[in-house]
Amino acid sequence: MSLTIVFLDRETLPPEINVRAPDIPHRWIDYQRTAPDQVVERATEADIVIVNKVPMRADALARLPKLRMVAVAATGTDNVDVSWCREHGIAVTNVRGYSVHSVSEHVFSLLLALKRGLFAYRDEMQRSRWPASPQFCFFAAPITDLHGSRIGIVGRGSIGRAVAALGRAFGMAPLFAGRKGATEIPNGCVPFEQMLAESDVISLHCPLTPETCGLIGADEFRLMRRRPILINTARGPLIDDAALVAAMDEG
Repeated sequence: MSLTIVFLDRETLPPEINVRAPDIPHRWIDYQRTAPDQVVERATEADIVIVNKVPMRADALARLPKLRMVAVAATGTDNVDVSWCREHGIAVTNVRGYSVHSVSEHVFSLLLALKRGLFAYRDEMQRSRWPASPQFCFFAAPITDLHGSRIGIVGRGSIGRAVAALGRAFGMAPLFAGRKGATEIPNGCVPFEQMLAESDVISLHCPLTPETCGLIGADEFRLMRRRPILINTARGPLIDDAALVAAMDEG
C-alpha cells in the first residue's frame, strides 16, 4: 500500500536541510507555504501531513478522513489540536532534541548582548560618540558579568539542561523551577516562586499548553525582586503581554 505524504510548509525549513523520505512506498507532495483555509484542500488525500507552523485545528482535521499522522517538523505542537487527534486515533509526532544547541546558544547571545550593553555601544559608535569623548573610557551603558549570578530555568528538557550547562560554564548557578502551583518539588528543582524571587536571569523553555499560557503574569513579575533579565525563546504567550508592559512601566 502506498501512502500519500503532504508537507504543507516546506519553506519554513532552510533549503539546505534535506528531509529524508521514508523507506516505504509513498507519494510525496511539497507545498512551500499553506494558508489555514487551504489545509483541507491540499491534505484531503494525505495519510501523513508534515507541518512546521501551519495550524491543524479540529475543524480542518475533521474533514481529512484519510489522515493517520501529523508530523511536526519542529518540537512545539501547539499548532496542532493534539487532544482532537488523540480522541480520533491520529498520531502526532515532533522532533526530539530539536535545535538544542541553536536555542541554548541563542539564549546566551541575547544575554551577553544585554549584559555587556552591546546594542547601546553599537548605537553610540555609529554616532561617533566614542571618538568625541574627552577620555579613553566611554560609558554608554552599564556592563555587568554573568559570573556569580543565578539563572532561573523554566523547563528541564534537553534545551533547558543545555542552557544550564552553558550557564555553569560562565560561572552562573542554575535554578530549575518546579511546576507553577505544585506542592511537590522534584529533586534538583526549587519552587517556582523561589526561582522568580532569586534569579538574576530567567529563561523559558517549556511548551505552550492551556496550563502554561500566561505563565508569567502580574503576580509573577511582582515576585521578581532582583529585576531579572527575562528571555523567552519558547512561545510568546507564555508571558502575559499586558502584565509585561505594566511591569516595565512600574520599573
